Amino acid sequence: MCQLLGMNANTPTDVVFSFTGFSTRADEHRDGFGIAFFEGKGVRLMVDAQSARQSPIADMVRRFPIRSANVIAHIRKATQGRVALENTHPFVRELWGRYWVFAHNGDLKGFAPRLHASFRPVGDTDSELAFCWLMQELAKAHASLPPIDELTATLRELVPTVAAHGTFNFILSHGDAVTEPTMLPAHIGSALWAHCSTQLHYLVRQHPFHEAWLQDDDMRVDFAQHTTAADRVAIVVTEPLTRDETWTAFNAGELKVFVNGAVRPHSG
Repeated sequence: MCQLLGMNANTPTDVVFSFTGFSTRADEHRDGFGIAFFEGKGVRLMVDAQSARQSPIADMVRRFPIRSANVIAHIRKATQGRVALENTHPFVRELWGRYWVFAHNGDLKGFAPRLHASFRPVGDTDSELAFCWLMQELAKAHASLPPIDELTATLRELVPTVAAHGTFNFILSHGDAVTEPTMLPAHIGSALWAHCSTQLHYLVRQHPFHEAWLQDDDMRVDFAQHTTAADRVAIVVTEPLTRDETWTAFNAGELKVFVNGAVRPHSG
């Protein structure tokens, strides 16, 4: 199946180190790759139906340290839908005047929800169909962007409907709400949601920062040289990326939300 990578931070951070190790896994997952960087309410989306090992776009990402508080990346091993650009994750939709980004690892069988006009898949993957349905149901449940905890509660009600049809590991984000000065504190924060059906892991890097080595490549970085004491970064990935850091496995059926680089209390 596919591989997922998400980053959530309390300050714009580059993801070159993690993406370099992540893209190494494209030897097996060679049916396309994509990465989305939030910048305030905007999104830089880069996708390619080629393997991340051969793609010049992936090579550019490895060399160009775009800084973002929320990043979602995906390398694809196709189970449903042909290998094509329109079937390449992450997928993007607009809701409540915000871009939403979604990437999925898994395989859903017999999931055929009724969709209205606002959210329709462009490609033919089960992943994009599930994303459209989630967006549709969120729009039905809330007239405008709700507080993070309220949104998490709604997602927790919706996700089992999709997960009942198979494997539904996913990462979802609407970016950085700090750009809205009129919002209440409950809305504010760089937020990223992650759901585990079978396999997801996470870690939080914060002061004191240490050196880390990639699991799949001979590359290391001393985070203490590139951070301040106030920085905090959460990484979510299908399989641990580093060999000398402590990764925490999600439980099956667990939905977590990461806000400003930390796990939101009671989010599991």
